[in-house]
Amino acid sequence: MKKSKRVLSLVAAGALLLTAACSNAPSAESPSGTPSASQPQASEPAQTTAANGVYEGKGTGYGGEVSVLVTVEDGQMTDLRLLDNHETAPVVNRAFPILKERILEAQSPVVDSVSSATFTSFAVKAAVADAASQYGQDFGEITMTTASAETPAAPEDTSTQLVVVGGGPAGLAAAISAKQSGVENVILIEKLGILSGNGKFDMNFFDLINSKAQHKAGIEYTIEQFIEEKKDAGNTPERLQAWAEGEWTLDAWLRDMDILLNQSNGGTNHMAESDVYAGDHIQTGLEKEAYELGVDIRLDNKGTDLIMEDGVCKGVVVETKGGTYNITADAVVVATGGFCNNKELLAKYAPGYEVLETSNSMGTTGDFIPVFEKNGFGLENMGKMSVFSYILNPRRDLTGGGSGFLLVNKDGARFVDEASTSGLTLGTAILAQPDGAAFYLADRTLYEDNYRTRKHVAAGYYQQGETLDELAEKLGIDAEGLKASVADYNANLPEGARPFDAEGPYYGAKVQTANHMTKGGVTADERAQVLYEDGTVVPGLYAAGEVTWISGAYSAAVTFGRIAGASVAEDIL
Repeated sequence: MKKSKRVLSLVAAGALLLTAACSNAPSAESPSGTPSASQPQASEPAQTTAANGVYEGKGTGYGGEVSVLVTVEDGQMTDLRLLDNHETAPVVNRAFPILKERILEAQSPVVDSVSSATFTSFAVKAAVADAASQYGQDFGEITMTTASAETPAAPEDTSTQLVVVGGGPAGLAAAISAKQSGVENVILIEKLGILSGNGKFDMNFFDLINSKAQHKAGIEYTIEQFIEEKKDAGNTPERLQAWAEGEWTLDAWLRDMDILLNQSNGGTNHMAESDVYAGDHIQTGLEKEAYELGVDIRLDNKGTDLIMEDGVCKGVVVETKGGTYNITADAVVVATGGFCNNKELLAKYAPGYEVLETSNSMGTTGDFIPVFEKNGFGLENMGKMSVFSYILNPRRDLTGGGSGFLLVNKDGARFVDEASTSGLTLGTAILAQPDGAAFYLADRTLYEDNYRTRKHVAAGYYQQGETLDELAEKLGIDAEGLKASVADYNANLPEGARPFDAEGPYYGAKVQTANHMTKGGVTADERAQVLYEDGTVVPGLYAAGEVTWISGAYSAAVTFGRIAGASVAEDIL
């Protein structure tokens, strides 16, 4: 694993050092005018002698054009730099260092893509091939399926004190906490090619209490207040107490790792700064800490099953490109996320919601739910869902919310009460519109009031018009219908609502409703120990994050990941 560790260390460094020229869109990679996966494999490169120099190449990725600089010395590619691009920053900042390492080592763009960064990988590889063509090197056609022809050897079985399955917020927190608590040998496996799950896209970190930012803003929030407000959320009293106490100490724990949430957005909401999302900042810090503590992080390693002996969890079965191997361990933490990206499981456990798309990470496929079922582990609240009313279509970024927006169809007509319609009801209403299309419209007042809207407008995700006619033309909707809808809305304002601005500029984007996260999952107690259906503990097995029944969200995942790591240390040392 020495070589893989060297590659992985570049990910942590790259996430910190790459320029922030990219957008911060909280979306998974999705098609955007790129070649289909059925295209032929790139051919073997024709041999030539490269002239020394620096060559710029271009490719097309998820967000549009991507530019790279390839440096050639003595006939070899010696450096690769990322230039202008509009890729999702939390994705490209993690994926590019891995791609760079692979390409320079192979001296070719015919290498494996980084899973969960498929379109970014395609763009970078195509750009390198374009640059190479300028000095006479022909790598053939780069397609979405271009990959290395080499098949690595199957890993050997191994053993450790702790194996963490899943490299999102909960998994990273568990690995770090266990290390800090004295567990020496920790392996973390992640099935995707980059870490941090959906957390790296989040703008807000909420449910955090006793933070420096809150104190500075004059916000006092006690453990008792937290428990009172969450008492009906569906937790056991013991688990709620553990959650509240964990949130109380979480800000200090993060600050010890130089993860600073300096912006209080009121209540328990936090960002890194007023103009910096919390998610990418937190996850970059957690990744950096995990590497520095010596956690053995193995990307593209998918946990597929638990090794169970006489009711005790003894390890994990792992699948890689090179084959399957076993990791036996004193303890296992499962942090594999939910099942928003598995329509079959949604139809089974949350029927109706499978018609919606998702804003969650592409890794949320519920891989361990069948494992939990066959072993008789408890499953709770599997039909509970968190639905986000609006995400950009097709980018899948969460919209800004805010007050005073309008929702119209292609005819320019409003079809729901924006203030009161949400969830599955809203999602199915949008799907029932002509072409299943709906458009989120913001005026200048909303733009000035909402940071996320301003960010997305600046990134080019919205169409802009000085007049409603101009905006309608750019969005491809009926202008007369739109103007009539705005006039009718302003003439019949709902109580407490403000009128839509009479003058532009106006902003609009196509949107859809999305499953944001599944709330149900495997039953875990206040120590993050997994329980059988009868309520007894599964020895050696812990779980945290969206894979469990979780009444909270992002910060709850980090909190219970931290609890899981500490519990493991207490139990096995």
